[in-house]
Amino acid sequence: MSYIRGMPVDPELLEILACPNCKTPVTLVKNGTALKCATCKRVYAIKDDIPIMLIDEATIEND
Repeated sequence: MSYIRGMPVDPELLEILACPNCKTPVTLVKNGTALKCATCKRVYAIKDDIPIMLIDEATIEND
């Protein structure tokens, strides 16, 4: 999976985004190219400035 730097996620959108798996708020990671859940460790890619918040498309990173 590759990440391409795009526009940052709108701060208002970031405030309401939550992990679809465990409903925990997500944070920007990987220089703003992904969103990560601190609870279940899922990382959701941001492609073409759109967060892909699908559980099946997420990766799990323990760091």
